[in-house]
Amino acid sequence: METEHKTGQLQVDIDDATARGVYSNLALITHSETEFILDFIFLQPHSPKAKVLARLVSSPVHAKRLLWALKDNIEKYEAHFGAIAAGEGPAAAPPDGVYQ
Repeated sequence: METEHKTGQLQVDIDDATARGVYSNLALITHSETEFILDFIFLQPHSPKAKVLARLVSSPVHAKRLLWALKDNIEKYEAHFGAIAAGEGPAAAPPDGVYQ
């Protein structure tokens, strides 16, 4: 599968398995001075064990740009479909970079 970015000349190739995506209901985010690591996890209900399905390693600059892109897309989503109920904000989230 090939996708062409509408605003430029960038062509992105993606194989069929990657294009199907992976469902994740938990993320663990850690960082060092030089990189951010995002582990995408599937946690089955009533199970004490979870499995990392994908890991993204990124530079701090790219992580911040990802944050901006997610914020922009969430705002667009909510403008079209309504507010996403996700609790009281980051302070209500579990500690240590774990987000369900």
